[in-house]
Amino acid sequence: MSAGRVLFVFAGTVSLGIGIIGIVVPGLPTTPFLLLSAWLYLHGSKKMYNALLNHKHLGRYIRNYREVNGMTLTMKLSSISLMWFMIFISCKYFIVGEFAVIIVLLFGAVGTVVMGFVIPTVRK
Repeated sequence: MSAGRVLFVFAGTVSLGIGIIGIVVPGLPTTPFLLLSAWLYLHGSKKMYNALLNHKHLGRYIRNYREVNGMTLTMKLSSISLMWFMIFISCKYFIVGEFAVIIVLLFGAVGTVVMGFVIPTVRK
């Protein structure tokens, strides 16, 4: 396996880990990180890509996206609004420490950029 493919698999695994954490951490987006993982695995390892797509729980996030090849504007705005609402609630009431708050805000910013500008906007 070439160094480039190893890098894609490594980055995909990191992104997958963040996406899995996002399932249980309010404000941390899940779908953008799973989509990024799928893209990275597609370029690094078809076996890892297929395993992710066929995963009992995580695969549905990617399959839902693939069915319509993006998100509607309403879905994006709803997702981003809910995500930031949960980020602010979490940072205000549940997260202790400035460093943790900064990390959550950075992940929220990444999720917003991915949902807003990377994921295609589709019409119904």
